[in-house]
Amino acid sequence: MRRSLLSSLRAHMGRLVAACLAIVLGVGFGSLAMIVHASASHGVDETIGAQYKGVDAVVYPDQATISPADIAKVQKLPQAAAVVTLTTAYMEFAFPDLVRGTTVPIDALYSTPQITGPGTSSGRLPTATNEIALPARTATKHKIGVGQTLRITSYDDKSWTVTVVGLLDDSKYVGSAAAVATPAAVKIFDPGAFTRGIALAAKPGVTQQQLADAAQAVVASGLTAFTGEAFIEHEVKGLTNGIDVLGGVFGMFAVIALFVACLVIGNTFTIVIAQRTREMALLRCVGASRRQVFSSVLAEASVVGVIASAIGVVFGVAVSALGLALSREFDWGIPPVPLHLDLVSLFLPLVIGVAVTLLAAVVPARRATKVAPLAALRPEAAPTAATKAGVLRLVLGFLLLAGGGVLLAVGAKQHEVLIGVAGGAISFLGILAIGALLVPALIRVIGALPARSGVPARIAVANAVRNPRRTAATTSALLIGVTLISLTCVGIASVRKTFDVSMDGQYPVDLMVTTYKEKMPASAEQQLRDIKGITQVVPISKLMVKSGGQELEVTGIDAAAAGSVIHNPSLAAEVKPGTALLDYPTMRMLKVENGSPVTIVSGQHKLTLTAQRGNGLDPFTVTSADLAKLAPSSPVTGFWLASDPKADGGDVIDAVEQSIPTVKDLSVQGGLAERTSYTKIFDVLLIVGIGLLGVSVLIALVGVGNTLSLSVLERTRENALLRAMGLSRGQLRRMLAVESLLMALVAAGLGIVLGLIYGWTGTSALMGGQTVEGGVEYAVPGTLLIAIGAVAAVAGLLASVLPARRAAKVAPAGALATE
Repeated sequence: MRRSLLSSLRAHMGRLVAACLAIVLGVGFGSLAMIVHASASHGVDETIGAQYKGVDAVVYPDQATISPADIAKVQKLPQAAAVVTLTTAYMEFAFPDLVRGTTVPIDALYSTPQITGPGTSSGRLPTATNEIALPARTATKHKIGVGQTLRITSYDDKSWTVTVVGLLDDSKYVGSAAAVATPAAVKIFDPGAFTRGIALAAKPGVTQQQLADAAQAVVASGLTAFTGEAFIEHEVKGLTNGIDVLGGVFGMFAVIALFVACLVIGNTFTIVIAQRTREMALLRCVGASRRQVFSSVLAEASVVGVIASAIGVVFGVAVSALGLALSREFDWGIPPVPLHLDLVSLFLPLVIGVAVTLLAAVVPARRATKVAPLAALRPEAAPTAATKAGVLRLVLGFLLLAGGGVLLAVGAKQHEVLIGVAGGAISFLGILAIGALLVPALIRVIGALPARSGVPARIAVANAVRNPRRTAATTSALLIGVTLISLTCVGIASVRKTFDVSMDGQYPVDLMVTTYKEKMPASAEQQLRDIKGITQVVPISKLMVKSGGQELEVTGIDAAAAGSVIHNPSLAAEVKPGTALLDYPTMRMLKVENGSPVTIVSGQHKLTLTAQRGNGLDPFTVTSADLAKLAPSSPVTGFWLASDPKADGGDVIDAVEQSIPTVKDLSVQGGLAERTSYTKIFDVLLIVGIGLLGVSVLIALVGVGNTLSLSVLERTRENALLRAMGLSRGQLRRMLAVESLLMALVAAGLGIVLGLIYGWTGTSALMGGQTVEGGVEYAVPGTLLIAIGAVAAVAGLLASVLPARRAAKVAPAGALATE
């Protein structure tokens, strides 16, 4: 049997390439998910650990601030060999490349024999109060070198000139690093500088837990004393939640890819065994037992599984190394992460790949042992694999579909994500269970139109539904991928639309640019209009008034132009003469409600308006015409801006903040920053989702090609007879192309419909109750869905090319003589 196994592998290696490809892709992405997650987690662990080298305990301001008394008590602990107070001052730096300053934290420098402080990549650390060391990345960004002087300003407008004496090594720092200065300098810059923690090193013989317990006993309640290891874990956890989520997403896609690969592998071994029916029957006739035949098939699957899984792991390692190298090459805002390989991320995907291959080969192997030797040797016994779904399977499928649908509805209505996910999984299992009934019916409906085009198309429709169970299994592999891609696209589009509507309620204006005790220069409006990405600029005026014994600031805006910068149409419509838009705190302060009159006074002028709720705008907003009644010559003190949705929000904000250089203090607020950050997240999720799920579709298309190959094998004599009766090679290829196209279209159409249902219900379960108004917006990304259907159709046609060529090459007379 060993010799038979080796000869079988050599003879059918071409056919096994399809199974190998499915395994390589599935295992490769499973390995990629685990390696990237392990590398990112290990990199963060190493980075945080290096920042707190020598620290055995940390007092952390969890629910209270650290007082001088707490610091004094900790410094007296007999268990501590060194105590370092971690202090930070926040200063405004006037960098030469910026019109206005930007805030940079400055940490108080420390260094003890036990606790190592920061190091420099060039220059030295500060020793005098007029010296400072900048993070290397910050210095590079603003083109600052060692020896240059900078002007820094405190929150109370005190200024100092400092010399940059060194650049800190922040190559492994997570996020933006702080500058450092001597403790005396930090105290001068900000006498009440924020104490972010107390770091302690233990004396010899004192454990970290003993030191932490001693510190906890002397500090005030609300402060938490961590051991050094526990504090590093605490810091890592705050940074790795996103990594863990990303690892879970990658892992989910890998499981999907492996599941689809299992279906493809099963079909592939069915093809190989169908080809070898006579061979196995001959082995049975010369003395091989059923167990030996069964074992030989599983042994063949084991060899294929081990080789393909090993290639998949190598593929995963290579892609991981490439991705991490690119992250180091390009500035993606993350610290460089080295490739980290562990036994779990290498061997677990390998074991899973082999196990999945064996599992997928069990059913074909059992089928091979059930063929009677003499029956398989008869010419008329062509291999068949068609069985209709039983009544029990259909009943179970409809029950799963109904139960899953109920859970979906409950999850969407009650906004319970877990219930919705369970409903989606159960209902999809129901769809797969009734696939043998549903898929042929859909193929007949879709195939009615092409069937009118001629005999080859009618035969293709009949062939597509001849073996309902196998056709359903083939379309199921593609259905899973299309459903998940559609679900991802619909879900992200719906969440994005819901988010946009919610943002329009919370932040109806992209950017609000105002001054502090200044008026805007005459050229300010044009300067803002010249910024790339700014589409609308509307001037506003502000005036201090009195109302109900309170002094407050009123904003005036042109009613005709307000709608061009206020994204909420209903709110923009309320900007009209005689109406005042107030936010909720202002309404409470003035004790007014919607529709109530509110009177404002400026000097000798008095104006009574109707109060309306206006969330997201300034606290008190009126029209420019009404504001002119109080102050006819009030100057322009700011602008409301609208931006191009396609523009980079971060670049737009940076440009606005550095505009109008003659204005000393420029305030830039609005929802653009938050909107942009979430938009980038949605874009990344969409790209990652489509890319990884595309792998499962690729594997599924391999399965479509395999199914057509099995169909060609089973219908060798039938196709030969059709050729003998006048069917040309081109018509034969067209017949198989139509058959493949029908299966792809059914999978794509059904997957898109399910993706819409699951995407909408998932959005309702996820976002319902999370928005300000509690509403959920549903979106249909028509262009993406059409593209998904078109790609599936084209891929289905491509999957038919090789089987069609194989069938067309067989001579009719030779094919009729076989078997």
